[in-house]
Amino acid sequence: MRRAALALLLLTATPAYADSLLPSAALADTQLPDPRQEAEATKLMETLRCLVCQGQSIADSNAEMAGDMRALVRRKIAAGEKPGDIRAWLVARYGKWVSYDPPLDGVTWPLWAMPVLLIAAGVVIARGSFRRRRG
Repeated sequence: MRRAALALLLLTATPAYADSLLPSAALADTQLPDPRQEAEATKLMETLRCLVCQGQSIADSNAEMAGDMRALVRRKIAAGEKPGDIRAWLVARYGKWVSYDPPLDGVTWPLWAMPVLLIAAGVVIARGSFRRRRG
């Protein structure tokens, strides 16, 4: 019984140890002194997906990796790099999925076409349903 309780405790406590105990990166939670640069960095961070959380931007996520990515973005902006170049570097490193706005190409066209196809299917189904009621 004790072993089962210990195993259950370890299984439920494991996610709490997912992040390391290291201090966060230098610019992860610290804004840049130049308001223009910080605005550029924030705008870019809001368009990049957290690779750990997957449903949040790196600006909103508390994950350690998101903090590292925020620090990286701020360092590159402070060094004078353009947001487009930083985005291209991150996409080259992590893939198109890191961006909340993936480009339209052969791989991502279903992602862009799906909302239109779903709306069209809904209109067809609704139209058929209304016709049956009249008849």
